[in-house]
Order: sequence, then structure tokens, then C-alpha cells
Amino acid sequence: MLDDLTTAASSPTVWPAAYPQGYAVVDVETTGLARDDRIISAAVYRLDARGEVEDHWYTVVNPERDPGPVWIHGLTSDVLEEAPLFRDIAAEFATRLEGRVLVAHNAVFDWQMIAREYARARGEAPVKQRLCTIALSKELRLPLPNHKLESLAAHFGVVQERAHHALDDARVLAEAFRPSLRAAAAGGVRLPLHECLPLTEWTDRPRTGQQASPGGYRPTGWRPSRKRPACPYPNPGRYEPGGRLKQGMRVAFSGDTSVERDLLEDRATEAGLHVAGSLSRLTSLLVTNDPDSGTSKVVKARQYGTPVVDEAAFGQLLGDVEAAPEG
Repeated sequence: MLDDLTTAASSPTVWPAAYPQGYAVVDVETTGLARDDRIISAAVYRLDARGEVEDHWYTVVNPERDPGPVWIHGLTSDVLEEAPLFRDIAAEFATRLEGRVLVAHNAVFDWQMIAREYARARGEAPVKQRLCTIALSKELRLPLPNHKLESLAAHFGVVQERAHHALDDARVLAEAFRPSLRAAAAGGVRLPLHECLPLTEWTDRPRTGQQASPGGYRPTGWRPSRKRPACPYPNPGRYEPGGRLKQGMRVAFSGDTSVERDLLEDRATEAGLHVAGSLSRLTSLLVTNDPDSGTSKVVKARQYGTPVVDEAAFGQLLGDVEAAPEG
């Protein structure tokens, strides 16, 4: 199938110089979708600069907890009991990722799971950038009925053999990514690359209020909605670069942060700022480490002229927030 797809779209004679020098197409299966869930299997297909497959790798991982939705991924506690722990495979996993752009379907999820596992193992994944194949399919305007992996696979004639098996999902994604990459190169499309930051400060908050199914699995989302208290201060307007934050300012976040997003948001709230989930003309400040990412918030900030600072600068600003006037 890989060779057939190579001829489906001829490789451009002149390859864009700005494109990455290699890719690691990744899929991880997990015990669930929440931040305290764990990786139970991982697969990597390494591709060269033009998308040619170099090799592949797969491992199961002992999650040190119940395996979650076995009916989805098929990995039982008995299978995983003798599997290596993540810290035991972290070095080998890292060699598969090093110097490459991580490619995944809904890449932010895979990356956050990987970054958290490395943080638990007191390590760091050698990944600087990621590429989401959902975002790439949108850039290419592929006529897909939805953004599921099976739809992308069907578009390129790739046959799935074992859905939700990390190795087969990574194979399928690699086979679909290769013609996508060639099409992007031929059309001079800017790849939707996003910066990846390791977690340096994080917490595994226990999940509460979730109804457990048999086996202990709780169907929790990665970032469950959190009801924050309303900001008691009026919005004093936009942040003035070089100045101080003021209580009541509306702050939005975009992209990866080294400090877990919830922790940053909690600190902003405690300082008297209004944490906004979206960006509008009323937003005082956007915090992002990747101002060239092209996310919707970054694009809107550029359109509205909203000031932008990175995580480090925001951390310094949080230490000296101007109090709202009394009365």
C-alpha cells in the first residue's frame, strides 16, 4: 500500500526548503482521556523528509492502574501486567522521536499524554514541533465527511485492519500522511506546525464526580469544564506592553505551556484576572509560546490588535498585578 500511494501523487521536483527533515508518525492508546490517565501502548513510524518510511516500532506499557476501556483497545490487565513501565521504554521511545516532527491524528492529545508520561518519569521527550493530520487535511481542503482517522484513511484508499491498535493506527496514519505531505509540498502549502513544550510543573488531579463503569473506567474528557467564580472586577481594558496587569483584565491562553494550563489559569484567577476561554475584542491579553502557530486565538489577536506575551513574561507579570480601584 505504501508503494501504491507513492505513485498516487508524484513527489514535487523542488521540495520546500522550510519543510522538516523527518517525521515520527505516532499513535498512543491510553486508559482514558483524562490528565491522570496513562499510556498502555505506543507505536512510531519514522519517515524521512519526503515521507518515505524508514522503520517502525511498537510496545505495550504497564500503566500501573486499571487498563480502562478494554472493549476499545483490547489490552487487558493480564496482558499489561508483565509489560514494561513507561520509564523503562522512555529512552527507546525518545530515540524514535528525536530530531523529528511528531505527527498524529489530534496531535495535541497524543503529545500531552507523551509529555505527561515523560514528566512522571523525570524525563523530557525530544520533540520540538508537532503536526496534526486533522489540521493538515483542513489546509489541503480534503473532501472528508468528518475528521475521523477512518475517513482520512478511506480518502487515500488505506485499509484499516485493527482500529484502536497503536501499531495499525500508526501505519494507517503514515500511509495517509505521505500523500498529504506530497500534496502540500506540490501546492506550496505551509505545514500547520505547532511548538511542543515539556511539562515542568503539573499535577495529576484525581477525577471526582465521575460515574465509574465496570472495571473502574471513568469516561472523562482531557480538560473537563471547570466552573470558575465570576471575576469581581470590571475589565479595565487592554494590557499596555511594558506596563502592569490590572485586576479585571481578560486573559486568554493558546498552545502548549510548560506549567500545566489549569495551574496557570488558577494563578491568574487568584490574582484577580478574568480567564477567558475564547478571544474577542474585549480580551486584554493573549498568552502563547507560539505566536506564529496560526491557531484561531492567535489569528484573532492579530486581527484585533490584542497584545501577546509568552508564558515566561506572563509569569513575571503575575507577580505584580495592579489592584482594582476601590468603590
